[in-house]
Amino acid sequence: MSKRTSDADFPVGRLTRTKDVLPPPDKLVVPEDTIKVTLLLSKSSVRFFKQQAVQHRTKYQRMLRELVDRYTEQFSK
Repeated sequence: MSKRTSDADFPVGRLTRTKDVLPPPDKLVVPEDTIKVTLLLSKSSVRFFKQQAVQHRTKYQRMLRELVDRYTEQFSK
C-alpha cells in the first residue's frame, strides 16, 4: 500500500498556463558606450587582477573597466 505525502514545494490543484511576461534576454542587456583601447600593463598587475577575478567569480577586464570608471567618476567632479 502506498502512502501519499504532501510537499509544500509542489503545486496543489489544477495547473494553468500563464502568459510569459519576461522580456527576451537581448532586451535585458544594457549596452554600454565603450571604446576599444590597447593598454600595456605590468605582468604583476595583470596577475593580481586575474587572481582577484577568480576569487570574486568575474572577469579581470571587467574589474579593470570598473576601476577606471570609478577613478574617472571620482576626479571628474
